[in-house]
Amino acid sequence: MPQLSEIKKEFIKERDKLFASFNARSDAFLFSRNYSLLIEDTIRKILNGKTISFTLASAGSFSRRELSPFSDIDLMIISNSIQKDNDEIKSFITNLWDSGIEASHTVREISDIKKYLSSDLHTFTQFFETRFIIGDAVLYNAWNTELLNPLNNKSKRILITSFVEDINRRHQKYGPSQKMLEPNVKMSAGGLRDFQSIEWMMMVSSKRLLNSQYEQTQAEIFIDYLKENNLAIPAECKRLLESYKYVLTIRHLLHLTSKTKTDRFEFADQIRLAALFGYSESELMPFMKNYFNAANVIFRVSHTLIKKYKVEYINPVPDSLSYDLDSDFYIKNRVIYLKKEEELTLSDIFRVFYYRVRHNAGFDDHLRTKIMEATENAEENNWLQPDSSVFFREILKFSRHVGSTLAIMNELGVLGAFLPEFGDLNGFMQHGVYHCYTADEHTIMTIKNLEKLANNNTLLGRIYNSIKDKEILNLALLLHDIAKPIGISGHEIIGAEMASSIMMRLGYEEDEIDKVCFLVKNHISMEQVAFRRNLNDPETLDSFAAKFNTVEELDLLYLITYADLSAVNPVVWTSWKSELLSELYRKCERMIQNKVSGEELLYSTIYSTPRDITRHSDKITENQVQDHIDSLHDDMGYVNHFTDKEIALHIEEILKGDSVSVLFKDLDDLTNVTVITKDFPSLLSKLCGVLAINDVNIHSANIFTRKDGIVIDTFLVTDFRTHKHIDSGKYEKIKEDFYSVINGFLELHQEVTKLKSRWWRIESKLFKRSGQIKINFEKHDRYTIIDVHSPDRLGFLYQITNKMNQLGLIIYYAKISTKGDDIVDSFYVLDRNGHKVSSNDFEFINSELTNAINQIL
Repeated sequence: MPQLSEIKKEFIKERDKLFASFNARSDAFLFSRNYSLLIEDTIRKILNGKTISFTLASAGSFSRRELSPFSDIDLMIISNSIQKDNDEIKSFITNLWDSGIEASHTVREISDIKKYLSSDLHTFTQFFETRFIIGDAVLYNAWNTELLNPLNNKSKRILITSFVEDINRRHQKYGPSQKMLEPNVKMSAGGLRDFQSIEWMMMVSSKRLLNSQYEQTQAEIFIDYLKENNLAIPAECKRLLESYKYVLTIRHLLHLTSKTKTDRFEFADQIRLAALFGYSESELMPFMKNYFNAANVIFRVSHTLIKKYKVEYINPVPDSLSYDLDSDFYIKNRVIYLKKEEELTLSDIFRVFYYRVRHNAGFDDHLRTKIMEATENAEENNWLQPDSSVFFREILKFSRHVGSTLAIMNELGVLGAFLPEFGDLNGFMQHGVYHCYTADEHTIMTIKNLEKLANNNTLLGRIYNSIKDKEILNLALLLHDIAKPIGISGHEIIGAEMASSIMMRLGYEEDEIDKVCFLVKNHISMEQVAFRRNLNDPETLDSFAAKFNTVEELDLLYLITYADLSAVNPVVWTSWKSELLSELYRKCERMIQNKVSGEELLYSTIYSTPRDITRHSDKITENQVQDHIDSLHDDMGYVNHFTDKEIALHIEEILKGDSVSVLFKDLDDLTNVTVITKDFPSLLSKLCGVLAINDVNIHSANIFTRKDGIVIDTFLVTDFRTHKHIDSGKYEKIKEDFYSVINGFLELHQEVTKLKSRWWRIESKLFKRSGQIKINFEKHDRYTIIDVHSPDRLGFLYQITNKMNQLGLIIYYAKISTKGDDIVDSFYVLDRNGHKVSSNDFEFINSELTNAINQIL
């Protein structure tokens, strides 16, 4: 008998040789098969001809012969008597590990089949994926027979329902779209698990296992089954096989390049793997389009088969309940079927999609296949006729199910064939944490998210339900990013021109074209104003309101802004951003309706008198209130920003004469921090530094300065870890640090260095991009506005405000807008003489700020 050490040495040698031989051009199935066979052969060497009383079977990806390099090696041991075989099993597992095979194992008896069928469907499902290796073959056959016996219609329905629910939960956790920018190649929609789920459904439905002893992967066996049983046409089976093999290749390479079990396909991995396929970093998009196309095929086929099994087992309907939609199509149980065998025209296709949105129905397999065939032959069949747009336009008029219908159009290739400009969006990527979907998926998701507002009684919901012409709204969303493949910068301008051309081609009237072009051209303007500008500044309000002729135009742009932001990334739409957009909308709406200026609007909202404010405190007088208001340089902004109660509290704190007062107020998901102290150079920078070293994110800063030098600086902040309001337990430490830094007892530079040291692992994970720095200067009646665009870093605001202080810039207002790992900081500044910054100094300021930022990137 060979020594275990020799077996281990030989196994590791052969395994490493196999791993080293795999590359982007290798056959992923052949690799998995050879790796599985190597493990099986090693197991037989360990036993060395010894007869064992139990059955040893591979499980999971090992049984499918689809192992990736660092996949779990799962074994199932089937025993007639676990108690009797216990010592022998323990000895075998020990020898297995001593031979270099780090396997996980479960031990089962045949009685476990009924036990887990009634108590744990997840474990029961694992029983369907085993492959005999060695041991008691009679027992293994008895196991498989017993496994299939209890599968009657009731248990099939329970299992199929469980599979569907599990798929939904998995998609919710790992990503419901096959076009996630950083997908999990196993668990996201369109990943390997989607394919494996329909294998399980087939085994349950047909009472047929795929664990043959042929030297094939389970995927190959399953696809042969689909072909033989006419569950998918040969061309689709070929696409499915190639797609599954491609995604499996990606998984193999992910494991090999990271030297660990990893399934998350992150940007750094994409660049690394693209190089292995022969792509340069600038060619990453075509490489990823190959992945998205493969994931789309897996998703499409699995989705089709899942619907088939749902109709068969979960929602069966008798044929008598079907009815004709017209001479070509009929519907049964919300599934549309084709009655004719002729090739479909584009008009036919859009007609059946119209029925789909109207009845919220799906397509049967045959109809989907005919649509794909017609789409693939679109150009040679010349079915892109001018009158084809009639049903397409009708689809866009609906208030529900438009998004899901467009998604199927895109999935089947119809949308890209009908609108080639939209086809260019397919697989288009924007790097960064901010975006997590491809441009085509993001676009369709904007429409889906708007449709969810139909049952929503919020301001947005009421506005959405008031819009009668949903076609213009849906079309504007469909085209809002249409120019991104040409260029990100200025895509809204070029996009408006492209939208005009597309709509003319589709036969729209001039006034309809103007509406959509206005919305496409301005689709990022509302968020830019809301998130980067002072909404208590009359000039800002006047400039934004001047864009609109009617409240309806404002309504449409507000809805499009919400839809765009909510479809970018699940974490982008926050309560704070919602409130900012709502505030801008309400102010602009009143200005348009009442035909008033921003200044008139802001003054009309000031209702408080000194007497109103003194009602909140018995420690202040009306004269003190009036003196306080009169002493502020920006009295209108101040009284619009704070409540009467807050103003009374400010005056109380000032009258105390303390060197610094700090006030905290919890809002929904944010904390308002107000600091009252004497002004001095670099004060704002030091306050930002204190918040940074206490793990606090700043979202906006308002600076109100009195003529006597007392400043009231107020910040909207969140906790860096939780992205929620600050825990009250941190208040005292923050107060102490404010006191220490203002009185010169705290060396901030050292503390910021400690901060970066403390968070360096998270910083490298969260803020991954080097990115570009861009600094813009904007004219304003009273201030110079500086917009700083940059990749985000810890302590960014401290660094930038410190440099501005060194440059002699006085900051009166700041707003911080983060987009994942990007940041846009906007500052309203004057020079030390209280004047706007000279344009002659712009180039120097740009250079100095850029250098300061580069120091922390």
